[in-house]
Parts: sequence; C-alpha cells; structure tokens
Amino acid sequence: MSPIPSNADGRRVYDLDRAHVFHSWSAQGALDPLTIQRGQGCYLWDYDGKRYLDFCSQLMFTNLGYQNPKVVAAIAEQAATLCTIGPSVAVASRGEAAAAITELLPDSHQKVFFTNGGADANENAIRMARIFTGRHKVLSAYRSYHGNTAAAIMATGDQRRWPNEYATGHKHFFGPFLYRSPFWSTTEEEECERALEHLEQLINFEGPSTIAALLLESVVGSAGIIPPPAGYLAGVRELCSKYGIVYIADEVMVGFGRIGTWFGFQQYLNDSQTPDLITFAKGVNSGYVPLGGVIMSNTIADSFAERMFPGGLTYSGHPLACASAVANIDVLKEQRVLDNVNEVGNRILGPGLRELANRFDLVGDVRGLGMFWGIEHVSDRATKDPIAPYGGTSPQMTALNAAARDEGLLLFTVGNRIHVAPPLVLTGAEAREGIELLSRVLHAVA
Repeated sequence: MSPIPSNADGRRVYDLDRAHVFHSWSAQGALDPLTIQRGQGCYLWDYDGKRYLDFCSQLMFTNLGYQNPKVVAAIAEQAATLCTIGPSVAVASRGEAAAAITELLPDSHQKVFFTNGGADANENAIRMARIFTGRHKVLSAYRSYHGNTAAAIMATGDQRRWPNEYATGHKHFFGPFLYRSPFWSTTEEEECERALEHLEQLINFEGPSTIAALLLESVVGSAGIIPPPAGYLAGVRELCSKYGIVYIADEVMVGFGRIGTWFGFQQYLNDSQTPDLITFAKGVNSGYVPLGGVIMSNTIADSFAERMFPGGLTYSGHPLACASAVANIDVLKEQRVLDNVNEVGNRILGPGLRELANRFDLVGDVRGLGMFWGIEHVSDRATKDPIAPYGGTSPQMTALNAAARDEGLLLFTVGNRIHVAPPLVLTGAEAREGIELLSRVLHAVA
C-alpha cells in the first residue's frame, strides 16, 4: 500500500516534503515517506486516519510516547516566560535540568555540558578526553554508532563510517557478540574473557600513552542491539583505569530508562565504576525538543577551572529543551516508568519476541532487555546466513517493512534486523498487540 495520502491536507504535506525536504541517510529518489498528522501515547495517525503502533520510538527516542501532557505543558510554560537565551547566562530550566540529571548519578559526577543532540555530545566528550589526557587516539568498537559529526562518525563501527572517514586518531576493536563471535567462543563467559584480552592487546599495541579515550555504547544500539555479557563493562572500566584512558559511556539510546535503569551502564557497574564521561540525548526529554549533553566526572570538570574548554554551541542548554527534560524526568519518576520497563519489557515483550523464534525459521536470534530488543533474520539457522548483506538490504527485508506498515506497525529495520524499542510507557496489552502484528508480518514474508 502506498503511503501517499488520499486526504487533501495530507497530500499537500506529502508533496511539500518530496519537493523541498532533503532526507538523511537516503537516496532521495526512492523515498516514499509516511505522512503523519498526530500522535498520542504509543500510537501515530496518518492523514487518512490510519493508526500505527510505534514499536521503535521513531529513532529510539520517544521514551514517554507522544504528547505527554506534563512535558508539553512544561514547554508551553517556558515558552510563555522565555523562549530562548544564549548559553553564557544562567536560567532556571538549564540549572534545574543539570541538577535533575546529576541526581541520578553518584556525587563524583556533578557537571553537565549541554549539546543539541547525541552526535555533538560524543564529539565534545572526545574533545574533552583529548584535552584532559594530552593524548590523541580514540578506541571504539566495531558494530557501533556514535553520531554524524566528524569524530563521532569516525568512532562509529559500522558501514555508516565508510563514506565519512576524514577525522584522524580512531582505532576500532571487536566487542563481545556471542551469536556472531569473532573469537570462536561457545559461551558468554568465554566471549567476555576473550573480548577483554583482545582489547588489552590492542591497547598495548597502539601504545597506552597515546590513547585518550575509549568510547563504548553501554548496550550496542542501532548497529545490532547487543547487550554485553556479565563482567565486560567492569573489565573495560578496569582497563581504562589501568592505562589512564578516559572511559566514555555512550548512553544516547539506553539512557533514561530504556533497559530498566536510569543509565544502561548501571545494569552492569556499581557507583565506584561509573564511566568518566557519560553522553546522553534522546530519552532525556523523549525528543520533544533537541537536547543532548555530556555528564562529566568532577576530576575532568575541575581540570577546566583555569583553562578554557574550546567548544560550545549556540543552543547549548536551550530553555525549552531543558524545561522538557525536567518534566520528562519527573514523569519517569512519578509514574514509575522504569518499573514498567522491567515488568512489561522483560516479562511480556521479550518472551513474546523470543516465542517468534520458535514459530518462524526466518528468526535466527532474539536478544535484548527492557524495551530494547533486536531480531536477526537469517536464511539458514545453522549457518546463520543473514537475509540481507552487511550494510545493505534485500527484497525480503523491504517486503517485511512494507508488510509492517500495512499492518499498522512501525518498525526500525536495518540490514537483516528488526529493532524493537517501543516507548517505555507501552502497556502489556500494547506489547501483545505489537507481537501479534509482527507475527502477521513474519508470516507474510516467511
């Protein structure tokens, strides 16, 4: 079914988009976008009145779903008082947002550098680490994504880096991934041990005195949704401390409750192991207004007391964005949304998705936790051959995405995978609805 609206207002919106909007990560001539009119909770509606269950939070950012009344009201209230102001002055919403964010962390982390999104959060975290250490190299994993700015895209460990390799000083390593183990492991324990051995070897061969930072997604996101095995992040923390490397945790996707803790690394690390720099965006305000940032250890923040940090953004800590962040965090607490992630995500959504593997040979692997799941599709379970090549797509995946749209289910598809990352307020009934719709989709293309 074509997404071109039959409704006149919708057709106007569609035509304006195709005439004037240049879309990201796309060949423009092949685009045929949905035309969305409104949203509420976990659902979106197009101009023809068709309802879609958002099973991916768009780009994994609408943590509270659409049109949360408290967040919308906070934006409106701030807009009525002060719509915008530069970053050099003090305003209430900015300070309140920084305080609300740092309250979720130990006293060792009390400063926030605000950015406009996740890419420039990672970009500035890398810059901070290089200045703090006086070193230049940055380590990051294959199967990762860190953003579209110069250093962030070079740190990225998938095909999105290939046409953008202009920055310098970046080295990649293999993280743990038992399903497609680069270390010939047979257990999670082996995979963890061998991945850490590999990482330490790389550090030693690259020269510890040259390495400023190690940038790592606490749970791999758009490059596969790959939770780390027990002990891996603790081992990374230990190696960084041993060699004087700044540990940057990329929490852009899993921060603010997506896997059932405020930050993803808190699933695996205690307070004394907190990463030196923590980057965030997306879930901090459910994407209602662009906002990201870097949470800094006191040690790194204090190092800039007498020297300038050479970085900044015109809209850093924008009042509307910060007001929405404060309200967003309040709602996450008041409505016990993290409890919902653990209850619905781990007890209904996850088991329901895993059951699909028992029904469809197309499903090779289901992995994740909370409201963050990846489904790999293969042509042969024994060989694990993907139904789409690395960095590409296939007729089956194209058909799968189209079938989902026809069923009223919005999915995030990449390569041979479906990423299921619904709003954190997803109810049990909505989780079951999404699983049933996905079952129909898989049946249609199997």
